[in-house]
Amino acid sequence: MEPPLTAHGAFALGPVVVTWPVVTTWVIMVFLTLASLGFTRRLALRPGPGQAVLELLVATLDSEIRATIPGDPARFRALIGTLLVFILTANWSSLIPGVEPPTAHLETDAALAFLVFVLSIGWGIREQGLAGWLKGFASPTWAMIPLNLVEQITRNFSLMVRLFGNVMSGVFVIGIVLSLAGLLVPVPLMALDLLTGAVQAYIFATLALVFIGSSVSGHDAQSEKESPHE
Repeated sequence: MEPPLTAHGAFALGPVVVTWPVVTTWVIMVFLTLASLGFTRRLALRPGPGQAVLELLVATLDSEIRATIPGDPARFRALIGTLLVFILTANWSSLIPGVEPPTAHLETDAALAFLVFVLSIGWGIREQGLAGWLKGFASPTWAMIPLNLVEQITRNFSLMVRLFGNVMSGVFVIGIVLSLAGLLVPVPLMALDLLTGAVQAYIFATLALVFIGSSVSGHDAQSEKESPHE
């Protein structure tokens, strides 16, 4: 087994080496773009089975957003929905022989967490104004400013580490079992990997929503949802 942080180069663009996780990410992005275009190309007032399922998923997502952040859920639907679908697809890509999920590499998870970090700040400033957003760091007292500043960074760091640790460990365990058992890998283990991938995608998207909601509504206005899974 190779170290879990190893990423081999696929090809080079001048001095820049493009690794296989990046290539896999590009393929997933193209696949999801084409799939979304295909699903939404022929929408009708009387939905068929596929459109009905899609509308149910969107309604469920809107309900989750509305329960966390008051107001129109459409503001955050695209971001949270894209995070959920991308991470889920990336996690499940491990079931394709020879493909290592990009979420099993720290750089991918760091990019996703950084995106949430930047957007939570941007939405917070947009909704409250710069002064109002900065004032949230002094809640409930001015003495909490250093701790609130540290929390703003560490919670996104934990978001990255949580996703990386769970996905990488699943890939690592399956790799070990595969090397010992060959093609006789237990199916329940792969089913567990599917479940873990889905749970981790949901946790990441939910925590991203909570972090953004906290920034939009004030740093102390949202209580983070405790997840039953780590």
